Amino acid sequence: MNVFDIVGPVMIGPSSSHTAGAARIGKAARLLLGEEPAAASILFHGSFAKTYRGHGTDKAIIGGLLGFDPWDGRIRDSQTLAQKAGIQIQITTGTIDDAHPNTALITMTGKSGKSVSLQGASVGGGNIQITRINGMDVNFSGQYPTLIVLHHDQPGVIAQVTAFVSQHRANIANFRLNRQEKGGLAIMTIEMDQTMDEASAEEIKAMPHVEDVILFKLN
Repeated sequence: MNVFDIVGPVMIGPSSSHTAGAARIGKAARLLLGEEPAAASILFHGSFAKTYRGHGTDKAIIGGLLGFDPWDGRIRDSQTLAQKAGIQIQITTGTIDDAHPNTALITMTGKSGKSVSLQGASVGGGNIQITRINGMDVNFSGQYPTLIVLHHDQPGVIAQVTAFVSQHRANIANFRLNRQEKGGLAIMTIEMDQTMDEASAEEIKAMPHVEDVILFKLN
């Protein structure tokens, strides 16, 4: 446990779970998209669905989609700023099976037409847990620099990627693999003690059987 966990985050209020965490979920979705958003559909589940207007969860998550940190005062005006930027925002409520009460499912389309989806939960104190990316199960917090590697489930891909990380002196704190089926699409999530640069991420992306690489650095 660190000081952040005890005293809570620096943020725009009123709730660390419903505003700071929501802003981080939104920012994670923007990082996943990797470009300027054109449209976003946000589904709120559980407590988020019941209280998002009163707690400013909608403003916080839209602020994250715009790239704002939880303490950025522009979050208060995020809906207006998104409208001025020409970003179409749709907010709905519903139920997501086996999801944390403070969960949002975001589907985004970028200016180029690229589309991604991200499901995340605000688990307290401004901390988040990303649980699904593009319909595939994942599990990471964003507290560490994290590589998300979308690849084909072929022999040697994991070894090649992890060897590259080691060669660049980035220590792996956590590693998870999720795949749709044997030989199909899979996702590696690699949480590291040290960050990597975008050029290194591009080198991984150029490896055989790798489809895409996203470098998450939320904090």
